[in-house]
Amino acid sequence: MIKIEEIREQSDEQLEYRLEEIDREIFKLINELKANHKLEKPHLLKSFRKEKARILTIQTQRKKGNK
Repeated sequence: MIKIEEIREQSDEQLEYRLEEIDREIFKLINELKANHKLEKPHLLKSFRKEKARILTIQTQRKKGNK
């Protein structure tokens, strides 16, 4: 999982690309869950969602001009 400081250092384009990657991974995990009724690594879903929330928070802060 990526740290908040590392997210802040990335450009807006890098963050957008990472969000797309995270969305794809979440989609794969949810499909695996629906197909198998369990996940091989269930902690990944939670960590991807947290990382997505962190990125969205940083993007919102940048739009508001807070950092």
